[in-house]
Amino acid sequence: MVEFFQEFNPITQAFIATLFTWGMTAIGAALVFATKTINQRLMDSMLGFAGGVMIAASYWSLLAPAIEMSGNNPIGTWFPAAFGFLIGGIFLWGIDKILPHLHPNAPIGKAEGYHPKGRKRSTLLVLAITLHNIPEGLAVGIAFGALANGGTEASLAGALTLALGIGIQNFPEGVAVSMPLRREGMSRRKSFLYGQFSGMVEPIAALIGAFAVAFIETLLPYALSFAAGAMIFVVTEEVIPGSQENGNKDLASMSLMVGFVLMMILDVALG
Repeated sequence: MVEFFQEFNPITQAFIATLFTWGMTAIGAALVFATKTINQRLMDSMLGFAGGVMIAASYWSLLAPAIEMSGNNPIGTWFPAAFGFLIGGIFLWGIDKILPHLHPNAPIGKAEGYHPKGRKRSTLLVLAITLHNIPEGLAVGIAFGALANGGTEASLAGALTLALGIGIQNFPEGVAVSMPLRREGMSRRKSFLYGQFSGMVEPIAALIGAFAVAFIETLLPYALSFAAGAMIFVVTEEVIPGSQENGNKDLASMSLMVGFVLMMILDVALG
């Protein structure tokens, strides 16, 4: 796989990688063609697993490289990672307050964001998962964009590992949109289309991230940590609470640990 990606420039690599992550969202959404419902314990375990993957990716694939790149920072090695991380969280917090969205399984009355009243439940559900996918696409784009500044084969393997991990955790996100819509009476075709549509933002966000860092090397450690902070905000504000709101706290917590360990193994072994 590394040899295949070496044939392309970093920006094209980022786009191809996020087509894969979008595809995984679509595969998850496609489960709606096989069943109308999915076991809630399984759903909560998948969400917990996704949270573990995102937490591990935030450190191993984003924060750790940002710290390694910051050895010459006049303030301190810690500064770019700490500053970028906090700004990433604040950025997603702002989007969370503005973008109308609804968490899966939540009643329409608990829709969040600016003036959500009157909007369709289907639209709000798609926007919720889209909110998740913005930092994920940015993270992949930034990781590949970094290769334009003298990345090694190991760096490429690390970026591919990040894309693989995010693709794995996108599967339950596609399910989390399509299944609730199907339960509410929407056709299988429309439920699938809405579910996979939520992943469309990832290639767009990846291109933005890749372009930003490919040509401005000094931004790189800040951009990597920014993506990490944005992902951690999503995990703590939405993914973990969503995985535990139905009473399956222990199962979701153990699934999170499994997801973390799997992503850590992939990153260390392949990256």
